[in-house]
Amino acid sequence: MVLFHSMWSVSAYTAFTAFLLIWLGAAINPFAASAAFIRSLVGVKRYAWHFIALILILFCNKMELRIEQQMLSAYDFTSMFHALEGNIVHTIQLLFRSKWLTAPLAFMYVVVFQAMMLSSLAVYTVRAGLSANNGKLYYATCYSIMLNYFIAIPFFLFFPVNEVWSYEASGVSFLMLEAFPAFETQYRLLSGLDNCFPSLHTSISVTLAILACYSDNRRWAAVVCACSAVILFSILYLGIHWVTDMAGGITLGIAASVAGLKLSEWSVYAERKPVI
Repeated sequence: MVLFHSMWSVSAYTAFTAFLLIWLGAAINPFAASAAFIRSLVGVKRYAWHFIALILILFCNKMELRIEQQMLSAYDFTSMFHALEGNIVHTIQLLFRSKWLTAPLAFMYVVVFQAMMLSSLAVYTVRAGLSANNGKLYYATCYSIMLNYFIAIPFFLFFPVNEVWSYEASGVSFLMLEAFPAFETQYRLLSGLDNCFPSLHTSISVTLAILACYSDNRRWAAVVCACSAVILFSILYLGIHWVTDMAGGITLGIAASVAGLKLSEWSVYAERKPVI
């Protein structure tokens, strides 16, 4: 079943899903929540600068792909990963492959992952007045996502590992193409074929789940943890990452979320500290 015909359809699905997640997490009209988030960006400089910094690090990830093309690295550690774990991903595909699973899991990987990042920022902003934790979690989310990228990019440049489906000996099929036939010509512009270790989809999903659990919003924590768990499964099912990539991603996600929380405590303290 084809879900995505272009990045325009991906963007439309992402916007709708983000609105739905904001409604679930903030428990208010998503348009009102989005308006409150925009007002915070316009009215609070510290909010705005953190959001701009987050956008810039995403731009740096795109620049990494251009730098990588110029480097012409002769290194390829894919065979090492295959030797380490064998055909685990292939086995998972054989056990679970179904036409009923492929499209929903592709949707989780492509759309829900992006929507969770956007909606997390809005939910924590809207609920900041209900709990000091929620206000701090806006900054923690920004810091944690930036740290995920800062730490992962050097690995992408100097420790290239190709996606598991592209390694013939793995026996893995790239099931994403069943739902998004143009994935390689459109979405691939955002993610290099050899930018596999650590898995950012894994690390950021883990990060968002940890931060959601740290909030005082149990419903939001349940939603994010459930979505993150399905995204982690989709990564293997669709044949994208090695298990080793995911292990590295989980480690990175935990470290980034802990560091992000510490940095957010400093940021909130600096914001409230009186000027003498």
